[in-house]
Amino acid sequence: MKLKSFVLLLLLLVAVQPASSADWLQFRGPGGLGISAEKNLPTKWSDTENILWRKPLPGAGGSSPILLGNRLFLTCYSGYGMKAGKGNMKELKRHLLCLDRRNGDQIWRRDFDPVLPEHKYQGEGAYHGYSSTTPITDGKRLYVFMGKSGVYCFDLDGKDIWHQLVGSGTNRWGCGCSPVLYKDMVIINASVESGSMIALSKKTGKEIWRSKGIHSSWNTPLLYRVGGGMELAVSIQSNLIGLNPDTGKELWRADGVHRYVCPSVVAHAGIVYCIGGGHTSLAVRGGGSGTVTKSHGVWREKKGSNVVSPIYHKGHLYWATDHGGVFYCQNAKTGKTIYAKRMSPATGIIYGSPVLADGKIYYLSQGNGTYVLPAEPKFKLLSHNVIKSDKSRTNSSIAVSNKQLFLRTDKFIYCIGK
Repeated sequence: MKLKSFVLLLLLLVAVQPASSADWLQFRGPGGLGISAEKNLPTKWSDTENILWRKPLPGAGGSSPILLGNRLFLTCYSGYGMKAGKGNMKELKRHLLCLDRRNGDQIWRRDFDPVLPEHKYQGEGAYHGYSSTTPITDGKRLYVFMGKSGVYCFDLDGKDIWHQLVGSGTNRWGCGCSPVLYKDMVIINASVESGSMIALSKKTGKEIWRSKGIHSSWNTPLLYRVGGGMELAVSIQSNLIGLNPDTGKELWRADGVHRYVCPSVVAHAGIVYCIGGGHTSLAVRGGGSGTVTKSHGVWREKKGSNVVSPIYHKGHLYWATDHGGVFYCQNAKTGKTIYAKRMSPATGIIYGSPVLADGKIYYLSQGNGTYVLPAEPKFKLLSHNVIKSDKSRTNSSIAVSNKQLFLRTDKFIYCIGK
């Protein structure tokens, strides 16, 4: 091979940046399950311990960071929506950041004027909506959902590729569903914007399919394998449903959570696990057809959480209530509660979904630090970590990559490691 051709090949390989096992490419990491294979992670940190770097952010947000190689991507909002009844909506801005994961330095930044009017900021709950959807990448492109402002596709250097609207609706609770990727499609839960699940072409942004009837649903859909194929599960008000991800056709539905739903579902061995408000948790076998409540329902219990998504690990489900801070462990086979532990003093509000890594579960509270528990069916508090110099809230979930934790608040992004 000639030297010129060899150099060109190397440049192409570097530009593609294939995903590695250390990458965290979407909301809740690999498969959207909130589980990392990383080891040797820190259990304790503070202002003076195990903080490798921290950087100020241009605005607040409930979205989580994602990581590809040495790049970290994150969204924020500013200008409006921090104090109830105050501010001018016309000053609202959204931001997409690309940072160097090694030191937090900014590589590039994109600022966006939203499509107005957005939902009016009214305090508790409303602050989720201006920047609560986590970006996703396939290692070549970056996909970002911004509610009624639409879906954006960029290259890894922030260059525009396409932009597509998915509806004009708003809700006082905002928008909190992150994109998922399947084959040549980016799939969006546009429940707030158009009452639909929509698949767009990754290449052009053009609509491939649309499934209607997706109402009161603030959770990111889950792709999971059942039998020899794939299904797309999402929790909507009153029902848990399964869709064909190739066509958007509804395959099955089961009795679900009878109010709005924020927690994303998880799945293991073809069984979908769902929790929600109104004290509800349930398990349904995938692969059914039509109404499957009786034929495929595994169990249903009167325990649940309004916001926090669960984790499945070795035959158990782990999650926490959003208000009151009760940590739960359930037997995944029967739904029986193994433990329900309320902390004293109280944890405060927990809106971020937990992450499991290195045999530990990390629960991030809104303003009272991170609680670390062993991923075992016996309650034990390993550590409670508070960064006292940062009193801003956080509604995000932790990202895990290359033996490090990445945590964002409304003011800062942190890299935590030994």
